[in-house]
Amino acid sequence: MFPAASLLAILLLALSIAGSPVEVRNSPITIPIVRRLNTSGGTINLSQHDKARVAAIKDRSASTLNRRAGNIPVINEAVSYIAQVGIGSPATIYDLIVDTGSSNTWLGSGSAYVKTGTSINTSQPVSVGYGSGYFSGTEYTDTLTLGSGLTITNQSIGVASESSGFTGVDGILGIGPLGLTEGTLTNEQTTSIPTVTQNLYNQGKISHIIVGISFEPTTSQKVTNGELTFGGTDATKYSGSIAYTPLTTTQDASHYWGINESIMYGSTTILSTTAGIVDTGTTLIYIATDAYTKYQSATGATLDQVTDLLSISLTQYHALKNLNFNIGKTTYSLTPNAQIWPRSLNTYLGGSSGSIYLVVADIGTPSGQGLDFINGQTFLERFYSVFDTTNSRVGFATTSFTDATTN
Repeated sequence: MFPAASLLAILLLALSIAGSPVEVRNSPITIPIVRRLNTSGGTINLSQHDKARVAAIKDRSASTLNRRAGNIPVINEAVSYIAQVGIGSPATIYDLIVDTGSSNTWLGSGSAYVKTGTSINTSQPVSVGYGSGYFSGTEYTDTLTLGSGLTITNQSIGVASESSGFTGVDGILGIGPLGLTEGTLTNEQTTSIPTVTQNLYNQGKISHIIVGISFEPTTSQKVTNGELTFGGTDATKYSGSIAYTPLTTTQDASHYWGINESIMYGSTTILSTTAGIVDTGTTLIYIATDAYTKYQSATGATLDQVTDLLSISLTQYHALKNLNFNIGKTTYSLTPNAQIWPRSLNTYLGGSSGSIYLVVADIGTPSGQGLDFINGQTFLERFYSVFDTTNSRVGFATTSFTDATTN
């Protein structure tokens, strides 16, 4: 017979294990995603596009229109990651931007919505603004298909009658927090709309409300180099283990996939621990103005007037130090190569093919404002990321591309 103390210890251990978040690995629900540079209008004004989005994210108190106005492959709006999603029965395939910074799923900016027997018009006006674009139209519910035949029924779909800023794509697959849908139905300002991920869970297709995302750095204009995993993670896409950090409670970062982190350039702290967000819809890495000033000074970079990006010489590139993101108990390092825009894609930005541009930019406000950084695509391309609603946390892991020399 066990002594009472031993029984108590065993009981406490069992309770701690039962209460620990479970990592769901190797979910079968995956779709590929594609990285695409939208050059339909000539060169990309990447900085202007990103800054408009950043302003919209930070200004949640704006007017309604301004606020709103398994695994699948994903394509990377100036620069977008795009998933092919089927809607209707039989399904029509649409190219939708994968966006963790918004939560409505909508279409109609490119291909028109094809109504089928599963299309139901709710007659509810719906609108969302993204800073760099917007859509307004009518809400439908319909069958949505992900990957190889996985379907969600009665999914809310915005059908755009008007949209701007989304040339070359059909709309957005919103995988942000549920709360971001509140107020997007014009007649129901306090009502939220179940997201695709929420409905996968509600309809028993996944056991946890989790999305894993794999991006890979690329030097090509368009390439299928990513993956979405619903309901868990894909262990083949990362190395080691995933380290998780709780969602921040600091506003306004808490409205999004917000976390706390500090940033160091080499051994020098440029941004003390503060709140910000992780966002697949923002291309660059944005940091508070005071941190940006320190980074520019430390690297010796100058602001290029054509691209509005920081530019460095080859000598300065060879002197670059790691940019270290301290998240929870883990440090994620962007190597010098990971801090620069792919040089083979310079001309798409209107820049010089021989120049070296940095992917760190100014968020436009000093630190301490409640949303002091955005870890965008150029961060996420170097680390596997997990957006875990069930356990209110975000996770990261290294990949084979974390230290790769691609740029």
